[in-house]
Amino acid sequence: MSDTQEISQEEKDRLFAEQAMPLVDQLFGAALGMTRNRADAEDLVQETFMKAYTKFHQYQQGTNIKAWLYRILTNTYITQYRKAQRSPQRSGGEDVEDWQLAAAASHDEKGLVSAEAEALDNIPSAELRSALEALSEDQRVVVLLSDVEGFAYKEIAEMLDIPIGTVMSRLHRGRKNLRDSLSELAAEYGIGGHHAD
Repeated sequence: MSDTQEISQEEKDRLFAEQAMPLVDQLFGAALGMTRNRADAEDLVQETFMKAYTKFHQYQQGTNIKAWLYRILTNTYITQYRKAQRSPQRSGGEDVEDWQLAAAASHDEKGLVSAEAEALDNIPSAELRSALEALSEDQRVVVLLSDVEGFAYKEIAEMLDIPIGTVMSRLHRGRKNLRDSLSELAAEYGIGGHHAD
C-alpha cells in the first residue's frame, strides 16, 4: 500500500483494531504514571485513542505505532495539564464513538492494570510512590517513558518534541531526585542504581 493511496474506512478500522488497540493496557500504565489518578488516566487514554483514530490516516504503516501512540498520549497529557492549570476540565463525552465505548467496556478495572501499576502496587513503601509523584511533571514523564516504558532517548525526544539533550538532562535530574529521596529504598528496588547517566 503506497503512502498516497487512500484506504477504505473498513480497512482503516481493521488496521487500527489490529495495530493500536492491543496497546491500550500499556498506554494506560503510562497514563496512570503521568496523571497519578485512575479516572484521569482512563480519560487520557480515551482521548489519546480518539485522536489516534481520527489521525490514523497520518500514521505511516510499517513505522513504530507504539511510539506514535505514546507521542499522542504525552502531547495530550501536556496539553490537558496546561489547560487544567488555567481552567476546570470539561467532558467531551458527546464525541465518543461506539467502537470506543465497546473497547472501554471490554476491560474491567483489573484488566487495565499495567505492569508498572502492578509493580508499584506490590511495593510496600509509600515512600517510593511519593518520590515518583514528587518529581516535576517534566522529569516524571521522561523517567516513566525511559525507565518504565523502555523508550530510547531519540524516541522520547520525538514524542515530546524536545531536543535529546533535554531528555537526557530531565532523566538525569529525575533519577538523581529519586536517588536523593530514596537512597536505600531505591537500591533495594533497583531504581536509580548504578545507571550510566
